[in-house]
Amino acid sequence: MEKLLYQVEDRPPILTTTLLATQHLLAALGGIIAVPLVLGGALKLPPDQVIALVNAALLGSGIVTVIQCRGAGPIGIRLPCVMGTSFTFVGAGISVGLEHGVPGILGASLAGSLVMIVGSFFMPTIRKLFPHTVTGVVVAMIGLSLTPVAVDWAAGGFGSSNYGALANLSIAGFVLLLVIAFVQWGKGIVSASAVVLGILIGYMVCVSLGMVDFTQVRSAPVFALPQPMHFGMSFPISGIVAMSLAFLVSIVETTGTFMALGAATQTSMPGKKLARGILCDGVGSAFAALMSSPPVTTFAQNVGVVSLTGVASRAVVALTGVMLFLAGLFPVLGAVVVTIPQPVLGGAGLMMFAMIISAGIQMLGKSEHTKRNSVIVAVSIGCGLAVTMRPELLSKLPAFVKEVLGSGITVGALVAVALNLLLPGRLAEDLEGEEEGSIHDLVQQEG
Repeated sequence: MEKLLYQVEDRPPILTTTLLATQHLLAALGGIIAVPLVLGGALKLPPDQVIALVNAALLGSGIVTVIQCRGAGPIGIRLPCVMGTSFTFVGAGISVGLEHGVPGILGASLAGSLVMIVGSFFMPTIRKLFPHTVTGVVVAMIGLSLTPVAVDWAAGGFGSSNYGALANLSIAGFVLLLVIAFVQWGKGIVSASAVVLGILIGYMVCVSLGMVDFTQVRSAPVFALPQPMHFGMSFPISGIVAMSLAFLVSIVETTGTFMALGAATQTSMPGKKLARGILCDGVGSAFAALMSSPPVTTFAQNVGVVSLTGVASRAVVALTGVMLFLAGLFPVLGAVVVTIPQPVLGGAGLMMFAMIISAGIQMLGKSEHTKRNSVIVAVSIGCGLAVTMRPELLSKLPAFVKEVLGSGITVGALVAVALNLLLPGRLAEDLEGEEEGSIHDLVQQEG
């Protein structure tokens, strides 16, 4: 395994840290803003309420990111981990919001976060369900599930009138080539900041071609104070059940993301460390609800940034959290980032998400090559891709089933865990669930 440019505990020079933190900000900001925008659009909220949701999401994501990176007692995984609002909760959020409004979403989120908080205490047991083969499947599925998102970005945005236009694909391809060149031939900070350099150059090209719309920047407020409990809260039983199911799904997805992060940062991932990270997700989502924000979770796309650049410093990502917080206080800053055309993000995203797939393949390569493992990998990835590529497959099923199985990552993980438990011939190490875990074994073998 290649040596990291910056280890987890390294603190790069301040200018370098700022540049690298901006790189993570660019990778995460669009996703964080998208969730409140989708919720606001679905619930037909007035513009001022949508802005309040966006600001709260940025503020909440920033604060929880800092806590996840730096730690606070038993809370926080203490790794370079960006937190943000998640599409895992959008389906449940819309269904609750249409009947009970934003107060119902926030109240259900606050109550549902208890599922993740309680679940964190069982992570040492859950960790035993993730030997080499299962971990590799989950990490690969994270990358495979994110890749269609990058493809849609590269094509101009799903549903847009110019989807797949030559101009969009050319911009995306240009940015992709830039990122490849910076990673492969750049030295030091150039290689480490390959994503942000590719995005910045692509953005400047788009500005020169007149492809950037600055309307949102001109209309965005310069400063906005936090508005805790701005919408109030209500606690509908049906909403709490829906959100609790979404948090169960989030536990599975976040566990896989942490496994990928462990591989990217060359860090062992025992159950106790997972517990601290999951606990931060749960407590962070409760805090976000009080701040009037949808729930937050660990962002997998930023694991791709770490894998691609070799920068594992948690100080870098903690600064990203500060930047997110400032973007919530100064909405005009976030509005500038949102003007980045989707093809620019798509070019960089293809590289970042493919790196996660590569990490999963490397993990699978360390598994014993047996017929049993081949069946686990083939069936679980096949089922996960079925849901990812054809989500309408679940359209006739009950709502709670769709809630649980709506993510290809979750389906792939559940199938892999189930097959590993049910098929005969489990390895002794799987049965024992060694505390150091499969990520540590992988690092030791490659290092």
